[in-house]
Amino acid sequence: MRKGVQVVLKKEFFDLPTGVIYLDGNSLGPLPKAAQARVAAMMQDEWGQMLIRGWNAAGWMEQPARVGDRVGRLIGAPAGTVVMGDTLSVKVYQAVAAALNMVPERRVILSDRGNFPTDLYMVQGLIQALDRGYELRLVEPAAVADAIDADVAVVLLTQVDYRTGRMHDMASISAQAQDAGAVMVWDLAHSAGAVPVDLEGCGCAFAVGCTYKYLNGGPGAPAFIYVRKDLADRVEPVLAGWLGHDAPFAFDLDYRPASGVGRMRVGTPPVIQMAALEAALDVWEAVDISELRSASVALQEIFISEVEARVPALTLASPRAAAHRGSQVSFAFEHGYAAIQALIARGVIGDFRSPDIMRFGFTPLYLDEADVRAAVDHIEVVMRDRLWDNPVYQTRQAVT
Repeated sequence: MRKGVQVVLKKEFFDLPTGVIYLDGNSLGPLPKAAQARVAAMMQDEWGQMLIRGWNAAGWMEQPARVGDRVGRLIGAPAGTVVMGDTLSVKVYQAVAAALNMVPERRVILSDRGNFPTDLYMVQGLIQALDRGYELRLVEPAAVADAIDADVAVVLLTQVDYRTGRMHDMASISAQAQDAGAVMVWDLAHSAGAVPVDLEGCGCAFAVGCTYKYLNGGPGAPAFIYVRKDLADRVEPVLAGWLGHDAPFAFDLDYRPASGVGRMRVGTPPVIQMAALEAALDVWEAVDISELRSASVALQEIFISEVEARVPALTLASPRAAAHRGSQVSFAFEHGYAAIQALIARGVIGDFRSPDIMRFGFTPLYLDEADVRAAVDHIEVVMRDRLWDNPVYQTRQAVT
């Protein structure tokens, strides 16, 4: 590799199709080989042989906390502050609802126009359900800091913009929110396993995220929620689920929250899916996230330089400065959807985000410089020869 590109490759850990250059791990991580064996063993030896005894004998009931601690290590969260389960949308709802209860005199939830729509949808639904005069206030990403004032109850942001890869300054914005008396909630969907995160250091109250992107937990892998340790015993879960109860098997008719972050559990954990995630997390045992970040940036810089030099029809949509960019690079092109489909047909898998974003993820666990340069070769051919201008690539599929 070129000098400055640190090698953290673990390509042998993944079941990658022959002839495919996978630049979409920012949307769905590839299959870790160990996950196949782990899930098969869980189904045969645990579910198959233990049956319902698996909840005790195989540790299924403790799995959300156990796996939560492993995820916590990758996002700067102390042991006992992260728990797994449910979907990211549910965890956003939980976090924002609990945050609002912490500042009952305020009515503004602040977010930015680049936030992932589902986060905003969940907030809109929560506002409607509460019916207490709350307002979702949206500003441009660069204007967030100036918009945090004494009216703001909660600041809800996704650290890395899903379309452009633009990255918020987590430490600075968290500090501003705290100084203003607002509760900070971070969505780490495009951060966990991609960039160094220090939740404990930034002092935010809540964080949520998914595990099917950079953490390679598989489609439908469970989400996580973090609650700052000093808050965990006093937050009020709006979704008071059975498994968030202090004593689920006492079958009390009245809810009594469990201690700590465990009260943020809701429903039955997805044991099979979490078994796959546990196997995926084994890959991270010997990975330094700072080294991974350096390698990712180096690959991105090569990609940007080569695409801009060889494919002038594409316009960089991501921040040019690496410090302001997550682990993806986006280019804008009027016919971006069709161009991505043409690339996929040639074995280079990225994805498209409306209205015109061609999106590429850079995960040095299974990508190297040769992969990146080969991908640019294909992009150049697709654009130069107008391969995207083929009717077969024009029809939008359900997932873009």
